[in-house]
Amino acid sequence: MRKAAWKKASPRRVASIIPGIFIFVTIAVLVIVGLTGVKRGSTEEGQKILEQSLRRAAVSCYAIEGRYPPSLDYLTRHYGVVIDGSKYEVFYTGVFASNIMPEITVIAKEGR
Repeated sequence: MRKAAWKKASPRRVASIIPGIFIFVTIAVLVIVGLTGVKRGSTEEGQKILEQSLRRAAVSCYAIEGRYPPSLDYLTRHYGVVIDGSKYEVFYTGVFASNIMPEITVIAKEGR
């Protein structure tokens, strides 16, 4: 009996369902857009924090040892900086003199 009722649904009944569906879809889209924005913001913040941590560790190395770290590997092993290689790519360049601060660049990997 119920199947027959759905088959014979009046246009008025169908029209009364459409606003509810529209509201549901609109809310779902807003939630997805909001979560994407939060994820992007947290990735950018993590990138800034990692870059600051690397710079502080390099300056600490210079203050303690009298020279900047020769490599990124040295910095992570001796000064405890942890790099999440699945999220960030780190470029550590410009180590041509031990008394000149190296260039440190952190870039978030795409799709993370």
